[in-house]
Amino acid sequence: MHFPSPLEGNPRPFLTGEGEHDRDNERPFVYSNDPDKPLLAHVFKVTTDPFVGKLTVFRVHQGKLTGQSQVYIGHNKKSIRLGHIFHLQGKEHKEVQQIIAGDIGAVAKIEEIRFNDVLHDDHALDSVHLKPQNLPRSMFGLAIVPKNRGDEAKIGQHLARIAEEDPTFSWHVDKQTHELVINGLGELHLRLVLERLAHRGITVETRPPKISYRETILAEAQGHHRHKKQTGGAGQFGEVYLRIEPLNGDSPLSTRNGGKGFEFVDEIFGGAIPGQFVPAIQKGILEAMEHGIIAGYPVQDVRVIVYDGKHHPVDSKEVAFKTAGKWAFIDAFRKAKPALMEPIVSIEVTVPEDKLGTITSDLSGKRGKILGTDMMPGGLTKVKAEVPLSEILQYQSQLKSVTGGQGSYVMDFARYEPAPPQVASRVMAEFKLTEETE
Repeated sequence: MHFPSPLEGNPRPFLTGEGEHDRDNERPFVYSNDPDKPLLAHVFKVTTDPFVGKLTVFRVHQGKLTGQSQVYIGHNKKSIRLGHIFHLQGKEHKEVQQIIAGDIGAVAKIEEIRFNDVLHDDHALDSVHLKPQNLPRSMFGLAIVPKNRGDEAKIGQHLARIAEEDPTFSWHVDKQTHELVINGLGELHLRLVLERLAHRGITVETRPPKISYRETILAEAQGHHRHKKQTGGAGQFGEVYLRIEPLNGDSPLSTRNGGKGFEFVDEIFGGAIPGQFVPAIQKGILEAMEHGIIAGYPVQDVRVIVYDGKHHPVDSKEVAFKTAGKWAFIDAFRKAKPALMEPIVSIEVTVPEDKLGTITSDLSGKRGKILGTDMMPGGLTKVKAEVPLSEILQYQSQLKSVTGGQGSYVMDFARYEPAPPQVASRVMAEFKLTEETE
């Protein structure tokens, strides 16, 4: 049986820029399937072998490499020596002397090499890279907790290894909810990930991840706090007057579209508070913002103006003004019509035409706003909408049930909006209950 020559196939779309990580001046890079030219290889798979450990699989597009080759990874200026190189034959790894252009090979136990890296042996190829692949988005999430206390220290290492092997899997520790969250393409995908963890001796409990709400204010208010502490000898004294107001949504410091918008203004005159204590006041305010006031979530989009205060020539210290600033901010925040902000996501749902009415009705029932529909080939329809994230955490299984597995969707973060009173009340009640329990 005869196969077509590799020279007749479409070349890989390598690109090159004029400078390091230069994406504005990208242009195609033409390579030659010639073993005598400088090395150019692409890493397309990373896996873990139970016998040899991390195994990196690559294809050589130009040049050749041996176990003695000194290669560079992209822009890295430090070379690495590959050592043993292999041809893969099923589950067997056959060590070879060299791998030339057109061949697929593997190298073991090189931690520096990652998925989609470009390997070369000539600094003239530093900027050569492949156009990033359009991988499916990891939208389905689960919060996990190791069942065994000793596994807490090991699970991060195992998750990092799985994420390295599977570019559609990701994990992170949510800074607001303090949960370990894994993300994948769907329930089945994450079930397989959990099975891989179990095979490595780590069992976990799962639950839907908490929603990362935000807190903000809707009105102006003033706050005041005097911190006075006398414990014998030198004490602590600091007094702060401040005013807070919503940060204008058009301000570059505002992050209504998701973030930590904050502006600190110093309007203290006449030395009421010495300048060296002002940073301590700001530090106290930021600490209060990080931990939240009404529901335990970070505060965003607030301007704080410190305009007056008092100090003591002996007892005033940074810790005193940090405490005074924190509680003055809390005092003002509670008076300024505090509001809970919930994340809104943009979602595009692709379903058969006969399911259009069912899907739009369902999204509207989830407090969604339908933005439009597009007809697609094959009797499909795409529905564009904006929906609160809390309403579609388990949307994949619901969509699969409604469409018989024919529906799909992608979503992305859009912005934060004030949560309805019933949602805000429930979240704040849970926060108060947790505080009382602790």
